[in-house]
Amino acid sequence: MTLESAIASLAATPESDTLKAQAVDALDAVASQLRETSAGIQGLRADADGQIEDAVTTVNDALKTIASLNDQIAAASARGESTADLEDQRNTALQAIAAEIDVSYYVNSDNQMRIYTAGGTTLLDSKAHELSYSAAGTVTADTVFGAITVDGKDVTSQIGSGAIGALLTLRDETLVASQDALDALAGGLIDQLNAAYNAGSAVPAPETLTGSASVAGSDAFSATGTLRVALTDEEGALSSYADLDLSAYGSIGEVVSALDAIDGLSASLDAAGHLVLSSEAAGLGVSLADIGVSVGGTGEGFSATFGLNDLLTGTGAADIAVRSDILAQPGTLATGGLSTDATLTTGATVVSSGASAVAQALSEALTGETAFDAAGRLAGGGKTFADYAAAVVADAASLATSATSDLTSKETVQQTLTDLFASQTGVNLDEETARLSELEQQYSTAAQLLQVLNAMFDALLEAAQSA
Repeated sequence: MTLESAIASLAATPESDTLKAQAVDALDAVASQLRETSAGIQGLRADADGQIEDAVTTVNDALKTIASLNDQIAAASARGESTADLEDQRNTALQAIAAEIDVSYYVNSDNQMRIYTAGGTTLLDSKAHELSYSAAGTVTADTVFGAITVDGKDVTSQIGSGAIGALLTLRDETLVASQDALDALAGGLIDQLNAAYNAGSAVPAPETLTGSASVAGSDAFSATGTLRVALTDEEGALSSYADLDLSAYGSIGEVVSALDAIDGLSASLDAAGHLVLSSEAAGLGVSLADIGVSVGGTGEGFSATFGLNDLLTGTGAADIAVRSDILAQPGTLATGGLSTDATLTTGATVVSSGASAVAQALSEALTGETAFDAAGRLAGGGKTFADYAAAVVADAASLATSATSDLTSKETVQQTLTDLFASQTGVNLDEETARLSELEQQYSTAAQLLQVLNAMFDALLEAAQSA
């Protein structure tokens, strides 16, 4: 069952534990696919980083070969011997360098080749000046990569094409943009579903609610409306409740003190600054309800502001997950919320497992448009989650198609220049050879990225389909 249809079915029959389990399973499948896709993107970045190190070794080997051939050519010239074969070998080594990095070169009057980066840094004069680079051990979205250096000088920015240039672009731009778009999708799911779910309360209500937002007691607090706090039994029947006028408090510390003063409730901030609400009576759980509540400039509810009843944890695609206790016990998934009637009666059912308001809100959050900011190569705007997932995959497909087209064109140019080079000397293949290698790398990585994102899309696109 797809996520959308699972939530819609639950909204129609909120008391069904089977439908709750199906909804949690569907949400967990989406979260798992996002994590796997994120790991796949970072794996591609790690692959690119390792290939950069390998390409640097290739360049250094070719530089040393050319330096040796320069010496052999000088010796052969001094003996009056032909240097044609040695020059051919040198040109072959030069093409190997040009495939990895954009360079300029010339052959001086003594028939000695000199090579420079595109930015003018010397790679070969009377000796080889080798590149230096070490790949990162582990790659995450936050990894800061080292520089490619020559004699201690950072030349990374001087590398604009060739396989190394392409790998740098893929590692630091192309794949980063794909990760940013994926994080926007995951972040939107986290924000929207949590905002809807924080209005709910499970049956039975949990004995302890722990927020996900980090705050300090001295932080300013500004809100309007009434927060209702109730202690309920395992069937959702009321033991006691209190209503707090949130406009009366000017700091987080004042709010915590007011909550802690409620009979039967303990309230505090833990070491990480998370708000913790706990029932002091065994068998009773804590339920919250907003009555016209608007906190701060965002206008969020009280529970949503502190993250007291989040459905999803994490901050992006790399760590998005269904809350562990709900995943372990899907039957505790909240579908409704605490009653907001003017007065409540002790012993009456105030949280019902048959209520559907929260399940309906989750369904609307999934199917409605979310305002996405610009991320990666994707423009901002209102889209459903399924449409945004489709845009992420389409972006990767576009990269692959463009790389394929450019590669075909450049292969034709490269072959033409190779034929010219075979018939005459002095033709510079550096630029086209480097560009061809760059496009080959772009095509290869774009194809891998498309494969990774397609796996994600197979799961997420189902959210646009009705049961």
